[in-house]
Amino acid sequence: MNRRGHFTGMQEVMGSNPLPAWASKPCIMGIDEAGRGPVLGPMVYGCLYCSATYQKTLATLQFADSKTLKEEKREELFESIKADDSMGWAVDIIDPRELSAKMLKKDKINLNTISHDSAMGLVNKALAMGVLVTEVYVDTVGDADKYKVKLEEKFPGITFIVAKKADSLYPIVSGASIIAKVTRDKSLRGWVMDEKVECITRNFGSGYPGDPETKAWLDQNKHVVFGFPTLVRFSWGTCKSYIDKCAEVIWEADEEDKDGGSNKGDRKKQQKLNFISLKRKSEDLESSGKGRFKFFSSRKLQLVNGSL
Repeated sequence: MNRRGHFTGMQEVMGSNPLPAWASKPCIMGIDEAGRGPVLGPMVYGCLYCSATYQKTLATLQFADSKTLKEEKREELFESIKADDSMGWAVDIIDPRELSAKMLKKDKINLNTISHDSAMGLVNKALAMGVLVTEVYVDTVGDADKYKVKLEEKFPGITFIVAKKADSLYPIVSGASIIAKVTRDKSLRGWVMDEKVECITRNFGSGYPGDPETKAWLDQNKHVVFGFPTLVRFSWGTCKSYIDKCAEVIWEADEEDKDGGSNKGDRKKQQKLNFISLKRKSEDLESSGKGRFKFFSSRKLQLVNGSL
């Protein structure tokens, strides 16, 4: 599973083959997400689409809000979707590092905007492939009316139905929620840790902040300087309580930042890495032999693309 697995389903269902005949006739699409709230792992957006004439059949397929179904049933239904030539599907897997980077960058992108962009990306991809999407059902993110206006301005000519609990109201969205949930669960189970430290375990539970197993894992796997493994969405407020005893890290301002700034103050003004809390002073770490600051400065390490 790719970390940023755009539109995997469309590739698997259609590949390089011509579009099925039904895709050139008016089609409906449902969009939903899984993993918006967890502090661990990716957020996944999924979509399901089919001919508008297939709606009556959809109502007989036992689709429901994925949260109300057992794992085995969700996986069974997803397999039935993949085997049904009368439907197409797609996923967008958004890596936790991407979520945090966007939410913490200088020009912050909030989670609602990230969600909107993912949903619109799924619609865009279907249209680019030649699917005649005429009606889209979306589980709302933020204010439903504002979201509807945003979608209609982006895609004039398509009718959008934006509603709370759309995954329990419309079978096409229920199917999308199953696709997103199964994909996220598999991604989390099969996650390959980038960090090669032997003590990092995979016993991280569901990834939700209230899960005792997840909380214990966060506490055990925080690093005094580098924070959390890349599985963690370190922009989440949940993380703050786990890094209160972490080190203060000082970075010299990048030349680009200093040249592009307000030119006020000393050019050697230093920047603090905001997501690490300010409990231990750098000189204390240096004297203890555990400090990493000389390591950075001696190698002239700099921030990349202005992030963090």
